[in-house]
Amino acid sequence: MPSFVVEADGGSRGNPGPAGYGAVVLDPVTGETLAEAAEYIGVATNNVAEYKGLIAGLRAARDIAPDASVRVRMDSKLVVEQMSGRWKIKHPDMKPLAAEAARIFPRSAVTYEWIPREQNKHADRLANEAMDAGKRGKQWEPSRSTAALDTSAARAAAEEPRTVGDATAGAARARAALAGAGAGAGAGAGAVSRAATAETPSGAPSGTFPTGSAAGRESDARPQPEADAAGAPPVGWAASANLGTPTTLVLLRHGETALTPEKRFSGSGGGDPELSPVGRRQAEAVAAALAARGTVQEIVSSPLRRCRETAEAVAARLGLDVRIEEGLRETDFGAWEGLTFAEVQQRHPDDLAAWLSSAKAAPTGGGESFTSVSRRVSAARDRLIARSPGRTVLLVTHVTPVKTLVRLALGAPPESMFRMELSAASVSAVAYYADGNASVRLLNDTSHLRAGA
Repeated sequence: MPSFVVEADGGSRGNPGPAGYGAVVLDPVTGETLAEAAEYIGVATNNVAEYKGLIAGLRAARDIAPDASVRVRMDSKLVVEQMSGRWKIKHPDMKPLAAEAARIFPRSAVTYEWIPREQNKHADRLANEAMDAGKRGKQWEPSRSTAALDTSAARAAAEEPRTVGDATAGAARARAALAGAGAGAGAGAGAVSRAATAETPSGAPSGTFPTGSAAGRESDARPQPEADAAGAPPVGWAASANLGTPTTLVLLRHGETALTPEKRFSGSGGGDPELSPVGRRQAEAVAAALAARGTVQEIVSSPLRRCRETAEAVAARLGLDVRIEEGLRETDFGAWEGLTFAEVQQRHPDDLAAWLSSAKAAPTGGGESFTSVSRRVSAARDRLIARSPGRTVLLVTHVTPVKTLVRLALGAPPESMFRMELSAASVSAVAYYADGNASVRLLNDTSHLRAGA
């Protein structure tokens, strides 16, 4: 009976967003590439793309030998554990894909193994080639692929002494050879998004916005909500890809208005209040702090007055222009505009309960749901990153957009929005890398306000 190793991967630049998968069939002894598959699949989630990569890899192996035994290796803990039967499949989008993968070979012929990210470079590259082709409005073409294992390296690795009966040693050495060969050839460019542990690198003082480091990356593109976090392997810090200078979005909430200290809903559907005297002092304080840091290269603001006034105070200090981005406006709170939480609870208790329990629920009177805001804000984020790669951009915006960007960077669920504190004139920061990963560098920093107290 023939045997193969199938390595597969998938990714989404947005989760959901433009997505693609890659898969490779290897000879387990020599590490030779027997077949490759990759495809741009349009807008999808990471998990859907990963499952489609698995399906493509299994089909490619079946086309070579329908009676083969297959060892699947993936860096998706979710897919490996679900297909191995150790984790339940809860998401309705995953169930038909898992069932399709299970039908390709008899269950007894396929085993699943989790491998670290750095050992899955071949499938990772294929997935990214597919997504890059999709970005150009095309599909992946095998003739244009550079992801294949170097034949001479694979053969040299296979000819090295190995333990008799170790059927996977050749493939492991081939992957190691690929990793070494790719280190200087742009292996990290456009890498598929990964979930990783986010943390400010040791030694970076609070309030700084580090650039040029891949350490501490956090993905907003690969959350795996069904995975058991306690059993998930550590990932992210071991990545060695050189991803270059990230695009850093410095997130500044506007200064206070008259409504802020009263904790009233103040979105984009009611009045357009100006900064209060306190808010103007806060804007000047944060402007001085950002000028002292000297890292901001561009300023982008919500169209609402309180943000424009805050942005203009910073721009005057930095000598920069202010560009308006409609996607950064605050949520439209509908009939709740100008009310306190207690007043909304008294007047619209059912609508408020629904809003607190579901991101799809909108405020009374035609307001925006958090789901709608998330789509709008993530689209604005993508435009800003594409426009200013590798630069530090100040976004002057509101509570919901800032929390949304942080939530997406962490891969956190919508309910996390209610668990973040975000003060007026506070500074947060998220760095975005070339492979779609994001690192939350700062949250709710108000040290510049305390220093001036």
